[in-house]
Amino acid sequence: MQDEQKNAIVAVRDRIDTIDNEILSLLKQRLTCAKEIGRLKSEEKRAKWDPLREREIYDRLFMENNDVFPREALRSIFHEIITTCRLSQKKAVVAFLGPEATFSHLAGVKYFGHAADYKAMETIDDVFAEVEKGRTGYGIVPVENSIEGAVFSTLDCFMKYKVQICGELRLEISHNLVCRSGNMADIQTVASHPQPLAQCREWLRKHLPSTPTLPVFSTGAAAQMAANNPNIGAIASSLAIKTYDLQVVVQGIEDYRGNTTRFLVIGKRSPSRSGHDRTSLLIGLLDQPGSLNAVLTALSEEDINLAKIESRPIKGKQWKYLFFLDMLGHIEDQRIAQGCARLQQMCSYFEWLGSYPQSDDSPPDA
Repeated sequence: MQDEQKNAIVAVRDRIDTIDNEILSLLKQRLTCAKEIGRLKSEEKRAKWDPLREREIYDRLFMENNDVFPREALRSIFHEIITTCRLSQKKAVVAFLGPEATFSHLAGVKYFGHAADYKAMETIDDVFAEVEKGRTGYGIVPVENSIEGAVFSTLDCFMKYKVQICGELRLEISHNLVCRSGNMADIQTVASHPQPLAQCREWLRKHLPSTPTLPVFSTGAAAQMAANNPNIGAIASSLAIKTYDLQVVVQGIEDYRGNTTRFLVIGKRSPSRSGHDRTSLLIGLLDQPGSLNAVLTALSEEDINLAKIESRPIKGKQWKYLFFLDMLGHIEDQRIAQGCARLQQMCSYFEWLGSYPQSDDSPPDA
């Protein structure tokens, strides 16, 4: 009986090996096809990335799957396959707020896959500058957090640099308290980016009430400090634990569950329509009563769903503001194009920041 069971296991494992070989062969064929597509697009001077085509692939796969293979795992596997094949046409170089193992780094890997080249920058300003000057094809920057709100340094950079938004994603954030020893008693200072420190404020007050906090420019920098000093604890990502050989003191110390950060992918040119898009604008209002209401009325009359509005002061001009607007739809959609044309006539300043595919967990268009 034991021999029969052993032989059955061997037979199934042989079948798995055969399937794996078939998958590998098909992956190599898919990569060859992707390179050919890239060559043909280059001849026609067409963009390498077609968001609508990618969305159609996922929709077809989910339909063929019939919920047999876990949906999230299926999407993760094919995301890596699709991005690897796309990057074989032209490898992406992505700037992010470094050093390694920040949440921005994690977001970049989630969006572009492991095949891209990642370039760590010291500040969000530096990420924008790299993209504007063409030293990297893309940058990834945090723009808002579900608990702490807008990341103002990112919004301000859109007022300084000429880039376009190419995509977005949402990353669930879980904060870990880490240090070299894994022992809370060794921690004399807790370092992290100001946002994670704010998102863990109550936990720190309760469990480390007399321990000072040290704001630094990124969670990765905090992890580096903890790796070099046994008395520094860091609030950092799961990737930082492996990257800097740190020990977990406490997992999940954020004050609120469901903490999510929205990231934007910036580049030189927005992609074509995917059918599930968002358009971002930067506008200035005329100095007259009711100007903001007039803008909102115009958008409503064009049946445009306004997803976000945020104001930022104009540097060097007291009490003057620009407004960031997010609308559901693409600039190629007639209603969005008409709405933007109306705003150009009504506003003292108008800049289209980009139209791009919404993240997978965004609500459907209204």
